[in-house]
Amino acid sequence: MDLHSSFPGIADLKRRARRRVPHFVWEYLASGTGTEATMHRNRAALDDVEFLPSILHGPIECKTGTRFLGRDFPLPFGIAPIGMSGLIWPNAEHLLAQAAAEADVPYTLSTVASQSPEDMAPHIGQNAWFQLYPPKDPEIRTDMLNRVRSAGFTTLVLTVDVPVASRRERQVRSGLTNPPKLTPRLLAQIALRPTWALGMARNGMPRMRTLDKYIDSHSARSPTAHVGYLLRTSPDMDYVNWLRDAWDGPLIVKGVMRAEDADRLQRAGVDAIWVSNHGGRQFDGAPASISVLPAIRAATNLPLIFDGGVEGGLDILRALALGADFVMLGRGFLYGLAALGARGPAHVIDILRQDMQANMGQMGLAQLNQIKTHDHAD
Repeated sequence: MDLHSSFPGIADLKRRARRRVPHFVWEYLASGTGTEATMHRNRAALDDVEFLPSILHGPIECKTGTRFLGRDFPLPFGIAPIGMSGLIWPNAEHLLAQAAAEADVPYTLSTVASQSPEDMAPHIGQNAWFQLYPPKDPEIRTDMLNRVRSAGFTTLVLTVDVPVASRRERQVRSGLTNPPKLTPRLLAQIALRPTWALGMARNGMPRMRTLDKYIDSHSARSPTAHVGYLLRTSPDMDYVNWLRDAWDGPLIVKGVMRAEDADRLQRAGVDAIWVSNHGGRQFDGAPASISVLPAIRAATNLPLIFDGGVEGGLDILRALALGADFVMLGRGFLYGLAALGARGPAHVIDILRQDMQANMGQMGLAQLNQIKTHDHAD
């Protein structure tokens, strides 16, 4: 089957994914927090970035390669960290990492993924990143970095925008808790999704395996505050400085939304800044990620990563035009996985590549670096 005939866009994968996973799983994947205003702002602000088409330029070969953090990539995007992605589809982390390795793009494993760094070692390529929710205990912190390094992860991503648990009301209403408890209500939803259920039966319900080593007991917490919150702290600049000294590879700080933070992170020696509002899942009062990107670009010469509402290749070009050097997607890849299983992540990559090339052709761009100075309509 030609997947592009049936699923030409990520929106098509999203619709099919919703029909293939239980309701509580869908609510975990697709929801934000509060009234989800930040999620909607992400999408609306991206749509507001317009380009002037280019004509009479003759045939163009549109090349999508880029250089980022000292490496050459065939595409300017990768797979963002997704906590408990094994809940969305069985064996999710392995399938995502393998697709990324085959496409030679970054894959980022979350601290709260359902597979540990050791589990992932056979599946990762040379572009394996690890997203760190900052452990408070220095011994746990050091041990986790050693495990990540030994497993073959090359780049560390410190997430700084989750000082407390968000409420995620849709998730709570669905009946999902962390860890998931199979109540009669959830079992009834699972019974309606036999393919998902059979896969989970083979693999077992997911848990946060990276943290197994450090958890002796589960203290009382809110339904959306998973076990990781028992270990983590809200980091400060001293934490960033410690991490810079302890990690000998590229260090990225994720969750930056203020231009004034860029200068002190640059002085601390971080290698890149990740502009993100956590996909609208953490704080419903935040602006769209794309709306703060130009100011952060103006404040630093560090490489910038962008995420927030990306649903196609045109959105990637929008982010690059406003100052990003690289773009990461989370939900889109899980839509592909839930819709098509093992074939899904590679198809998402192909959708994004083809969409980028089609839109580059409309703008007369032969290479991505030309978009930095390309006229866009204000």
